Amino acid sequence: MLVLVMAFWGSAFALSKVSVNEVTPQVGAFLRFGLGAVVLLVLHSVLARHRIGGKDLGKVAGLGMLGMFGYNSFFFMALSLAPSADGSVIVPVTAPVITVAVTALLGRRTLTVRATAGLVIAVAGAAVFFVGIPDGGSSRFAGDLLFLGAAACWAAYTICGAPLLSRLPAFTVTAYATTAGAVALGVIALPSFGDVDWSGLDAGFWLNQAYLATLPTALAYVMYYQAVRAVGPATAASAMFLVPVFGLTGSWLVLGESITPVQAVGSACMLVGAWLATITPSRKPSADPVHVKPLSRR
Repeated sequence: MLVLVMAFWGSAFALSKVSVNEVTPQVGAFLRFGLGAVVLLVLHSVLARHRIGGKDLGKVAGLGMLGMFGYNSFFFMALSLAPSADGSVIVPVTAPVITVAVTALLGRRTLTVRATAGLVIAVAGAAVFFVGIPDGGSSRFAGDLLFLGAAACWAAYTICGAPLLSRLPAFTVTAYATTAGAVALGVIALPSFGDVDWSGLDAGFWLNQAYLATLPTALAYVMYYQAVRAVGPATAASAMFLVPVFGLTGSWLVLGESITPVQAVGSACMLVGAWLATITPSRKPSADPVHVKPLSRR
């Protein structure tokens, strides 16, 4: 399930860059998550119909500010300044590092030698990716800093969402959080609506928006929170090391950005690191099992 989520998110980097080429970053972020919120609310009203109480509603809205509004404000602005390939490396690598570090500091996770080695290998692979990407102009450094801001927001979204998922369905939390974030994105985007040539947007643009809203947004966000609930925030976030492989492939296919042999080496390192960091060791049966005497029948 997590691999499919990462494939959807990897494709979103290049396709979101296509959107930013047609509309402002604020409008692009709102269209993706506004439409995604509509899809989630319709499906939730039919399939789930779970209501959230007042206190939890505020917490879920806060998640929307982190994972939808905050993340995408940084993300779409960064796409207007830097290549999508940069984001497909920086965001999925630094977000798990922040998540694992914070959860370890909070005492929610104990770092094993294998998990630590996996994180180191994955980060090293990302560094190889970054070195292999051609320069993108004077605005690239600023864009990469914004990608780091997006990664920090995503880490906070993952960590803060875990306690709520222990008592609320992932579908419900995602639907309400996406709606809250979309409303905030709409408020920010509203002044930019007049700068968009709406009549000039063709069917390909709207098909792209439909894809971004349904698969990388509505479906993938729900599946990701289901994974957070099942395996914990650190393990789920660590799987994001797979995103650069899909993201750089999408950048090559959609935008014509080349994937060099150096990036291929980095891809292999990241795959190995992701496996080491996310796999859960199986428990070996006890060598001397304890036999429990059955209760006698009366």
